[in-house]
Amino acid sequence: MKLINFTSAGHTRAGAIVEDKVIDLNYAYQAQLKADGKYRYEEIAHAFVPATADELYQGGKESLELAQNAIDFILANPDSFDKKVIYNKNEVKVEAPVQNPGKIICVGHNYREHILEMGRELPSNPVIFAKFANTILGPEDDIPFYPISDQLDYEAEFTFVIGKQARNVSEEDALDYVAGYTITNDVTYRDIQRRTLQWLQGKTIDGTAPMGPYLVTSDELQDPSGLDVVLKVNGDVRQKTNTANLVFDVKKLVSFLSNLMTLEPGDVVLTGTPGGVGFAMDPQQFLKDGDVVTIEIDKVGTLENTVKSTQVVATV
Repeated sequence: MKLINFTSAGHTRAGAIVEDKVIDLNYAYQAQLKADGKYRYEEIAHAFVPATADELYQGGKESLELAQNAIDFILANPDSFDKKVIYNKNEVKVEAPVQNPGKIICVGHNYREHILEMGRELPSNPVIFAKFANTILGPEDDIPFYPISDQLDYEAEFTFVIGKQARNVSEEDALDYVAGYTITNDVTYRDIQRRTLQWLQGKTIDGTAPMGPYLVTSDELQDPSGLDVVLKVNGDVRQKTNTANLVFDVKKLVSFLSNLMTLEPGDVVLTGTPGGVGFAMDPQQFLKDGDVVTIEIDKVGTLENTVKSTQVVATV
């Protein structure tokens, strides 16, 4: 499945993209249950295939399997329910596949070429830092460029989302705990990031984590290694690598992180960025108003966002 949140008529709900259609997963499951003659079909649907993707991940593989079955049912029976279940994609606003994660864990210095361009040695343990939910944008949103800096930079990140509670997980079992994979642009204000030893300031400004275009579930993408990653700015290739070049791959990261903290369904992990960031170019090339940033990852999709200058409005 290709999971999203989507907004229609002011309401945001869990959906799946099927070709050029968006399926409302909760309503699709309600329709299936009602057709099967189930009483309390609304309550059952809300428990097992909830109305938001963030809640859906908490149901683990069972909820994802039920959602897929509901998709199959509603596509075969499109007029079987009294609520709108199937939308044309251009009728809705596609949101990020996760909107309110408990944790956004980022891995730094995880591609060999990026480590070298930044003048550092390969780490013996993953370098981790955090972003927060205020940073998340959807694939149809603009990247806000606030006038607090003129060093706005991009970072293409292969990203995975946790699908069930993980604690002290082995590398061998690690992929069983992944709900699926998406793309994040770890947008960074470089001068703010580097004014202290801790990077948090430059990483957690509103709107600095565009995510999407959807979450490809792990039953579709079973092997996260060997995927090409390309980032372009206005069509010019800036970053190009393959997930085979990760120092710490998905299996190692799930195991390492779950031995530090309990990972919960819906937690998001950004696996690091390759070489080619604007800060490391000679001369440096930062993002500006109107720039279009496109990230393509094999078997995952394409995330594209436009940079838009935004004025900070003070409120009293």
